Order: sequence, then C-alpha cells, then structure tokens
Amino acid sequence: MAEYEIPEDYLAGYVQILADVSATGRRLTREEITSRRALGEQAAEAGLGLRALVSGHLAATRTAWPASPSSAERVLAAVQQAVDAFAEGFERAQRLAVRQEEAARREFIDDLLYGRSDLGRLAERAERFGLCLSHAYAVAVAQGPTAYDDGDPVPRRVEQFLITRFGDRSTLLTTKDGRMLCIAPGDQEEVLQYFAKQAYAATDGGRVAIGRPQPGPGGVVQSYEEALNTLDLADRMELDAPVLRAADLLVYPVLTRDRQAMADLVRSALGPLTTTRGGPQPLLDTLTAYFNSGCVAAEAARRLSLSVRALTYRLARIHALTGANPADPEHRYMLQTAVIGARLLDWPAKEL
Repeated sequence: MAEYEIPEDYLAGYVQILADVSATGRRLTREEITSRRALGEQAAEAGLGLRALVSGHLAATRTAWPASPSSAERVLAAVQQAVDAFAEGFERAQRLAVRQEEAARREFIDDLLYGRSDLGRLAERAERFGLCLSHAYAVAVAQGPTAYDDGDPVPRRVEQFLITRFGDRSTLLTTKDGRMLCIAPGDQEEVLQYFAKQAYAATDGGRVAIGRPQPGPGGVVQSYEEALNTLDLADRMELDAPVLRAADLLVYPVLTRDRQAMADLVRSALGPLTTTRGGPQPLLDTLTAYFNSGCVAAEAARRLSLSVRALTYRLARIHALTGANPADPEHRYMLQTAVIGARLLDWPAKEL
C-alpha cells in the first residue's frame, strides 16, 4: 500500500464535493464541513496518522482534478476548506483523548498513592502505565520553593532528562500536592539518584527524599509515605543535605515509636531548662551545636557565633540545671537523645 493510501471510508463524499465545486464554483456547505470534521474525529479514534490522511486527500484531489483551468482556483479553495475541517476534527479528537488519558492517569496515581483502590484491580491498571506492582518499587519525592503540576516546565524538563538518559525503564514521573515524584523499580537505584540530581538542579536547590524499596501493590504507597515523612523529619531536625534517604534515618522513627516514653525523657532531662530567663531554646541550641560538632567546644562555639568561654559557661549552666554533664560520656547519650526527641516532638513550642 502506498504511503498516502487510507481506507476509503475517511474520504467518503470528498471526490463528489470537488466535482460539484468544479462545476458550480460554490463553497462547501455547513453540512459538508461538519461531515469532514466527523470523519477527522473517526480517523483519530482509529489511530491513523494525520500525515497519511492529508496525503490521501491530496492523492484523491489529483485524481479528481478538473480539466478546465478556470476551475482550478475554486477546487483549491474547496480542498483547503475540506482538509482544514478534517484536521480540526482530528485534532479535537486527539485533544479529548489526551484529556481522558490525563484524567485516567491522575486517578490511577491518586489511587496508587493513597491505597484507595482494590489492590488486584490497581495492579491491572498499573500495567497500562508501565508498572508491574508485583515487583518492589521505591519513590523519590522532590520539594522545591514553589508548587508544581504535571504540565509545568520544571517537571517536564526533569522527565525529559530521565527519558533521554534511561528511556523507558518502567518508571513513572508525576506530581502530587505540588511535589515531583519519581516511581522506579527498587533495583534501579541509578534512576532515583539521577532524578534527585536533576530535580535538585531544576528546583534551584530543592530537597529530595527517597523512600525504601517496598514490594507488592501496596509497596508504592509505603515508600511514598516514607519519603514524605523523611521530608518532614528533615524540616524538624534542620537537616541540610539536599538528598535524604529514609534508610539512613531509621533511627528517628525508632526513637519516636513510643511517643509517651520519649516525651517523658524530654520532660525529665530537659524540663529544668524552662526555668532559665529567656526560656530553654538558647540552651537547647547550645546542646544541638555541641553534639553536632562532635562535642568539640571550639567548633560548637564557632557555629553559634560565641566565644569558647561563653559556650563553656552555657554547658556548665546546663549541667547545673539538669544534673547531667554534656561532656561526660555517661550523661551524653541521654542528653543527646532527649535533644533529638525535643526536636522531633517540637518541644518546647508544643507542650508534651
């Protein structure tokens, strides 16, 4: 079959229209234009290519070309009208198909990330989008200075980078609640790493959290929730790394698994700091800097823009109030755990 040949059904009445125009000089009627649009929609729904369809119209035009030169101008005008109406119908059907596909994709993503659908049915729908939910998947979540939607330039640019680098690797890039998400097979660590790198660059210094690979149809939502919790944890703990892995921060969920026990520890170990003038926050910040600097007083003082003498005075004050010496290894673990717990529980801003 020649490249321009298309099923005759999509050219129905076209040659007759040209013959009538050639004979009478009239323009296409409203009904004829409507019929061309309808045929264009049908061709798009059938999956035919617009290039072949236009070529088929031109081939039919050449076959029906009038013998009289005086009719050529009228026929060309009719060809323009007919092809334009056909292409309009074709494009309208394509736009509708795209909107329907986008709606189906968004519904699938919402169900996938919230676990609202039957897992068996969800796995069937996932195949349409290139995912096999019987395997383990991991989710990376990128958060930037602004909220993003699927059609925004930043997610599209990141997606293009991924496609150029890896092609189709059973991955899905989308957005949710203003964040960018990359869902990838759990054994394709390089995909998530590359997504994190490109998302960080595209968001001008945003933050990316990567959940652990989780198996089964419900694995995606578990990994997604881990990534979200990691972002929230990074804010609470003021972690400044651009890429955070849930697997590297498992100690924090462990510490708060028994929330009441942690709250008791914070009240017992750090409660006396509330009696100081100006509140406990400066002394809490002192402990945080001291522990984060490896208990090196000079480095902690530099981080707090204090003299070493002033820092030493604060540590002595903490010792006097709590009875625990930050410089003593026997006391240090208890104090450091309590400081971490205070940040996780947002104390003293919130009462325990």
